[in-house]
Amino acid sequence: MDRREFIAKLFERARQKAPDAADFACEVCAASDESFEVQIKDGEIYQYNVSDGGGLGFRVLVNGRMGYASTQILDEEAIDLLADGALENAALVESKDRQFLFGGSESYPELKLYEPKLEALSAAEKIEMARTLEKLTLAQDARIEQVEDCAVFSSSEEMLLTNTRGLDVSSKGNLMGAYVSAIARDGDRVNTGFKMAFSMDPDAIDLEKLAKAAAREALDGLEASQAESGEYRVLLRSDVAATLLSTFSGVFSAENAQRGLSRLKGREGEMIADACVTIMDDPHRAGSAASTPFDGEGVATRAKAVVENGRLNTLLHNLKTANKDGVSTTANASRPGYAAPVGVAPTNFYFKPMDVDLEGMIEKVGDGLLITEMQGMHAGANPITGDFSLAAKGFRVRGGARAEAVAQITIAGNFYDVLKNVEAVGGDLEFLSPSVSCFGSPSLLVKKLSVAGK
Repeated sequence: MDRREFIAKLFERARQKAPDAADFACEVCAASDESFEVQIKDGEIYQYNVSDGGGLGFRVLVNGRMGYASTQILDEEAIDLLADGALENAALVESKDRQFLFGGSESYPELKLYEPKLEALSAAEKIEMARTLEKLTLAQDARIEQVEDCAVFSSSEEMLLTNTRGLDVSSKGNLMGAYVSAIARDGDRVNTGFKMAFSMDPDAIDLEKLAKAAAREALDGLEASQAESGEYRVLLRSDVAATLLSTFSGVFSAENAQRGLSRLKGREGEMIADACVTIMDDPHRAGSAASTPFDGEGVATRAKAVVENGRLNTLLHNLKTANKDGVSTTANASRPGYAAPVGVAPTNFYFKPMDVDLEGMIEKVGDGLLITEMQGMHAGANPITGDFSLAAKGFRVRGGARAEAVAQITIAGNFYDVLKNVEAVGGDLEFLSPSVSCFGSPSLLVKKLSVAGK
């Protein structure tokens, strides 16, 4: 059955099954996606995954209660199953929070989210890219013993949101990327370096640069030793700072704040960070899989400074959380899959960069540490309290210059304190996590963090 025909029948059938409902509306989120990934080991295909999926999520708002159901099959039987399932789920809802189905914005931004050139790239060409990446990585230095992981991946997705209140929006996007993990050995010393790159444009994936960065990361750590325990001025490299922001991004969610899971509840308008800190949420950023003209409820998106010059401007809202706080939605309704309920999440979330490169930031450190890797975010970080204690690697900084490598240290602190103790923000903005939310940061100079070493 044609998708539009299926949706029309579903809306009509659901209404017929709730004839006495004074307040009734329903909505469909339909998605289709394709993904590709090839992993190479010793020049041969190690893993090869191609998937083509999607489905349809249905939600019904009846007498103030919202019910969900979903299907991957569009036939007559599915229409009744969806209508019955959503209505039954709605009847079981006990929450008294007001629910919303949005009728559409006046206009939507025009974004370039789809690159035809990427779709024209064949599987054979992607496989060859992965083989080339492995060869380039191994060729960087004789001490690169092997490539542990090496892959090229791509994905594309189409999404449709339509409801009985007039909303009818759709988007289409694609992305590709590559990653490599290099293992370096010198005698008994072993170290690993990992790097990833992603873009809508295949020509923007610089395999040589990626191989050099991963190899350099692995080689730099071969001579690492423990630093002495104490408090240090710490420069968090861009990827480390972005990972930290990703781990604690939930504190900026109004949904979490309303549930008592964020210390930022009710603090809009307060200074929560140093004046040099601005944190952006930009759903229109070019080349990102997280960019979108509308959010998970169909509200037109816009860029906003969540934190501006240290001041908390807003938490991230969907329609329900905004109504509870008496504010407007920030268009951050999240729907990570067609069957997922609506939540709250950032889009392209990042510390706004200044104009100082990494070497300039190292000069600003004077004496301290440059941290290039932190591990154990899931086990060593508490996203509610903001506390973290994480294994780390990096370099000593002496007299404003990078010195010896350090490893087997633990960095401990609190995310809320880090925001207040940022002394300088670099210009080397880097993004991670090409998915529903994308996190980025330049290098951040932090006044002090506790280090456990020797």
